[in-house]
Amino acid sequence: MELNGEKDILLVEDNPHDVELILHVFEWSNIHSRVRVVWDGQEALDALFEEKMRPRVILLDLKLPKVGGLEVLRQIKEDASLREIPVVVFSSSAEERDIALSYGLGVNSYIVKPVEFDRFADVIREIGCYWQLINRPPDGGPATE
Repeated sequence: MELNGEKDILLVEDNPHDVELILHVFEWSNIHSRVRVVWDGQEALDALFEEKMRPRVILLDLKLPKVGGLEVLRQIKEDASLREIPVVVFSSSAEERDIALSYGLGVNSYIVKPVEFDRFADVIREIGCYWQLINRPPDGGPATE
């Protein structure tokens, strides 16, 4: 599934093991999404602001090199051309401060990364199903093609 040549999911994650597992779960679950992986916050901002990438959803870790996830989220939600893109924080942080700050900045969902492998895979599958198959994008377009 690719809309207007764009990737469906922008995955902002610096842990190669998490990236590998997330991509594998999407493939294994038949969630046919085009995923672009970026490894730090600056790369995410470059993709969105310089390359004009417009994904269906952004899956964002908080603890990132160069530019942190909260700053990436702030810049996304402050920009009129980006603020309607759903952002899901997917972080190992269960700190109330991070959760409150994320929602205060306009995050659409905050999910703590499960430690157990099976639960991690289940959560990724549920995220993919919801944001790719069930959720209706803000432009009113179809959730799937």
